[in-house]
Amino acid sequence: MVPILPLYLANVLNFDKSFIGLTEGLVTSGASIFKLIAGILSDKLKSRKFIVFAGYFLSFVSRPLLAVFTTLGAVSVLRFIDGVGKGVKESPKDAFIADSTQTKNRGKGFGIARMLDSFGSVVGPLFLFALLLMLKNNNLKYNYIFFIAAIPLILTLLILIVFVKEAPFKKTGNKKGFSFKLPFKFYMFLLIVSIFTLGNSSDAFLILRAQNLGVGLLSIPLVYALFNFIYASFSVPLGNLSDKIGREKVIILGWFAYALSYLGFALANKSIHVWLLFAFYGIYYATTTGVAKAFVADLIDTENRGTAYGIYNTVLGLITLPASLIAGILWDKINPSAPFLFGSAVAWVSTILLFIFLRLYRIKTV
Repeated sequence: MVPILPLYLANVLNFDKSFIGLTEGLVTSGASIFKLIAGILSDKLKSRKFIVFAGYFLSFVSRPLLAVFTTLGAVSVLRFIDGVGKGVKESPKDAFIADSTQTKNRGKGFGIARMLDSFGSVVGPLFLFALLLMLKNNNLKYNYIFFIAAIPLILTLLILIVFVKEAPFKKTGNKKGFSFKLPFKFYMFLLIVSIFTLGNSSDAFLILRAQNLGVGLLSIPLVYALFNFIYASFSVPLGNLSDKIGREKVIILGWFAYALSYLGFALANKSIHVWLLFAFYGIYYATTTGVAKAFVADLIDTENRGTAYGIYNTVLGLITLPASLIAGILWDKINPSAPFLFGSAVAWVSTILLFIFLRLYRIKTV
């Protein structure tokens, strides 16, 4: 559903790019408070599984309804509910993974989680391509796809109920209950990641850029599948690399890849460039998404990890809204290259700041 949603909003419902930026920002920013609440609850209740289940259930309810309710207000509400679902499950799921791994192999553990998620995102776009091919002359093709997209969520909910077992909740001897008095280094890292995120708008703009450069509707899912294949393939090796050489080095490598890929999206002028850039963009995801969260786990004790991930995910989610709005405005008011030039520039600045921070505080994870 993800690869075609911005196309559906832009081409079928005729929403402008600024509104698409707003709705995509709502998915993460509008519901970000639930990331914090869910993280705190998972620490207080000493249970992650039930909260993760609730998050997936909200997405299961909201996504198919996009085929039924198509007004500007209804779409905003449904995207917000989907964002709540993502927010509710995100922090407890991160804490769940951190609790189930040791420091020496935590990068690999998060890498495996990202790999499994991403391989699912490879199969999904390929299946989407087949559906679009079958339904290419059907005016209701998007409606069918939104309903079919609920099936994987049903399977996910069943797997959670039947197969997923929680790791024992380890006590560290620290004061019970959550606290916002987390290590200063954690908040410094969060500040720098927040600056980076300000230039990291919704990936919906990458899909719109692909269409802008001549990639057809049928090819969009294949481009997205290529991105996820690279992401999945490199997640475990790069997560494992962070266990060996330090997560900070791998994160810097990832931000460097992001800056180059966004610069490429800004300068691209042929559809073939999109394929190469999406593949390279997958390297950024593999080097950063799981590794940064493993880095957070290294800084925080078990009893406060849900809270820490709640703060981390909430702050970054809140920043996604202005980031996406900025991207939409730059696209509409200047040109389609402008959001990517902005994102690349912010990434370069953030990489330099992270390097300075690591040198000042001498943070090492190996």
